[in-house]
Parts: sequence; C-alpha cells; structure tokens
Amino acid sequence: MKIELNLFATLARYIPNRTKGHSRTIQISEGTKVRELLEQLKIPPDSIKLVFLNGVHANGDEILKDGDRIGAFPPIGGG
Repeated sequence: MKIELNLFATLARYIPNRTKGHSRTIQISEGTKVRELLEQLKIPPDSIKLVFLNGVHANGDEILKDGDRIGAFPPIGGG
C-alpha cells in the first residue's frame, strides 16, 4: 500500500530516494504503525517533535492505511 510521507526541515534527509523537497509517496506493508514506519526510516526518536496523520496529531500507535498522509517535524529552536 502507498502513503504520502512528509518530513520537514532537518528530517527531510531521511526520505527514501530523496531528490528534492520534503515529500514522497512510499510503499509500506499493511498493518504498519506510525511508530514502526519512523523506526524503519531510522529516524532517531529524539529528532521528532510532532507527527501528524492526515492532519491530526498522532501518538505513534495508529495503523497506517492506503492513501494516508504522514507529516513529521523536528524540534524547533529560536529566540
């Protein structure tokens, strides 16, 4: 099944076969949870501040479905 993966800012480097931009459609196995996807992409957990599934905050235990959209953001600093 396919999902749209959006990794923003410093997380964009973890997009598989990235050429340009921060999003890509990827193939995943049925039954994959949000947390499992992020682990498969080898993103360090402390590098992620917010994760959204179809525009709604996700806790990581949600099971992904065909056509879902995932967005992940790193911690942001400033001052």
